[in-house]
Amino acid sequence: MGTTSPAKPAIPWTTRLALTFVSAIGDSGRRPDGTINRRLMNFLDVKSRPNPNPVNSVSTSDVTVDPSRPLWFRLFTPTDSTPSIPVLIFFHGGGFTYLSAASKSYDAVCRRFARKFPAFVVSVNYRLCPEHRYPSQYDDGFDVLRFIDDHRDSVLPPNADLSRCFLAGDSAGANLAHHVALRASGSPFRFVKLLGL
Repeated sequence: MGTTSPAKPAIPWTTRLALTFVSAIGDSGRRPDGTINRRLMNFLDVKSRPNPNPVNSVSTSDVTVDPSRPLWFRLFTPTDSTPSIPVLIFFHGGGFTYLSAASKSYDAVCRRFARKFPAFVVSVNYRLCPEHRYPSQYDDGFDVLRFIDDHRDSVLPPNADLSRCFLAGDSAGANLAHHVALRASGSPFRFVKLLGL
């Protein structure tokens, strides 16, 4: 008796088309020497500017952590006046190589998180590969935690509850959140208390 191999799952044509498009963009942005054509990739990555005026009940501002890197985060502040609102620290995806905290898609996601949870969302703009090698992205994530702990009163509103702090990320950002949580678990903080990942 012969054996038959299992049928391959059918991939919808829309998914195949989207994957082909994303792959073509990634390939066109990568040079033969492994570096990234940042000018082209930044052209394709539509950015959102911070907006102090609430849009969908959430205002945004950019906070510089270390201008020499440059390391910064976008703070999403809900208009909710609850006396104690948790803090969500978010890491964007992009294979450690593409996108940023200012990317329009991540701006929209973080704005939704801030409004729906509600939570103060800190969207970290970490350094990208291959220009900045491992472990610089993990260092950036941890340094943002340390910065928030050290400058709580000057960067967060009074009702931001750092004793209810969570880490989250998308794709490569989820990897970052995991490793930052591991590093933070062995480090003392005055105000930041991580409750979840």
